[in-house]
Amino acid sequence: MSERPTYTLKGDTGDWELVMGLEVHAQVASEAKLFSGASTEFGADPNCNVSLVDAAMPGMLPVINKKCVEQAVRTGLGLKAKINKWSRFDRKNYFYPDLPQGYQISQFDHPIVGEGEIEVDVEPAHGDPAYSFPVRIERLHLEQDAGKSIHDMDPTATYVDLNRSGVALMEIVSKPDVRTPLEAAAYVKKLKSIVVALGTCDGDMEKGNLRADVNVSVCKPGAYEKFRETGDFSHLGTRCEIKNMNSFRFIQAAIEYEARRQIEILESGGKVDQETRLFDPNKGETRSMRSKEDAHDYRYFPDPDLLPLEFDDLFIENIKASLPELPDEKRARFESEYGLSRYDAGVLTADSERAEFFEAVAKGRDAKLAANWVSQELFGYLNREDLELSDSPVSAAQLGELVDLISNDTISGKIAKDVFARMIDGEGNPGDIVEKHGLKQVTDTGAIEAIVDQIIAENPEQAAAVKEKPKSMGWFVGQVMKASGGKANPQAVNEILKQKLGL
Repeated sequence: MSERPTYTLKGDTGDWELVMGLEVHAQVASEAKLFSGASTEFGADPNCNVSLVDAAMPGMLPVINKKCVEQAVRTGLGLKAKINKWSRFDRKNYFYPDLPQGYQISQFDHPIVGEGEIEVDVEPAHGDPAYSFPVRIERLHLEQDAGKSIHDMDPTATYVDLNRSGVALMEIVSKPDVRTPLEAAAYVKKLKSIVVALGTCDGDMEKGNLRADVNVSVCKPGAYEKFRETGDFSHLGTRCEIKNMNSFRFIQAAIEYEARRQIEILESGGKVDQETRLFDPNKGETRSMRSKEDAHDYRYFPDPDLLPLEFDDLFIENIKASLPELPDEKRARFESEYGLSRYDAGVLTADSERAEFFEAVAKGRDAKLAANWVSQELFGYLNREDLELSDSPVSAAQLGELVDLISNDTISGKIAKDVFARMIDGEGNPGDIVEKHGLKQVTDTGAIEAIVDQIIAENPEQAAAVKEKPKSMGWFVGQVMKASGGKANPQAVNEILKQKLGL
């Protein structure tokens, strides 16, 4: 991995840098809500998954869901963070139509998970190589989700669906350690890979089960370093929060627009207002939603209906003992066990489904060759077609068979690409495709030698010139491959040509 590159934005008055902290909301994988037994099933008819507690009926008291607590601790362990054995719920007071209580039950001073740190890998882009960087986790706290206001069903009324009201969320808050739009997306991807591997959140961003609030500010070069030295936030610019981002692509686009907007304001002598903004993907711009509140605006106080959470070391150790292999551990194993580079291993362990697919292809085979076909050919196709791995027209077993055909010299790498295209088109297993279309590689040295002799005889001048310009042998290789219909074994072709041409 390379060093972290410097990222600057050009302004009329000079260079600017970005500083970001993210608040990622991950819906806890649980069949019941945080303080009630109502279902968390997605897609139910409006207001069907609502208990009297969720609807804030008078006299209803919340009861903590132990499963949600275990999931939060599990996630904290996955983030290598401190688990607080004593934590407390607070009331966060604000009014909104889809918040029937008039307050949200959250955690403020005493969250269930404290500080941690994760390593984030950034894929190569814009000519920069791949690199990794650390992001410090400030806290993870549990809170209940609000309902949903629906504004497009009636021109004069707003409808409210409380199915999400009371659903358990883990809010994962980072320190302001993210410096580029690409890093922000990579950080959310890393968090997603961790919670999905842990089974604490399904990571479904389309359903809103994982979403990010991005706090963006701009500053002059050197200001961030002063902040890291002193901890004084005044060195950084005024931040604006971009709310409810549920797409990696939109996260990057929103940050780029918001940074430019703030730079234009500052360079024209204006002042950036601290506020919450929304991103409009159709227009590619952010717009003001409301002024950004500070903690004191919410009038936090301990929830009188809930006792503090207390648990012992045994509770934590039992959860730790059940942790699966996490993405960083899996990546390290792929590097050592399969001999892959850190980058290739990172790509293949980005989520558990990818990792399982690769291991099925690589089992008992050339791991590096398998990695190339999985990450470059298959994933490349899926990315171009905007498909998920679960939608792949090629199974792990089929791709493994293709790797076998290459390894045993039945077909060449070039022929394999043609076979792979036919597999994509639904022609079936690679062995059947090779037989059907007569694509077997010619490994008979006698047959190859006959083709070489003929081409040399037909091109004596080029043959004589090869000794002075050995690189021109490539022309002969091309002619032999053309004459064999691309089926000649390239290694055999090169060896025979060198012998015949006296190289």
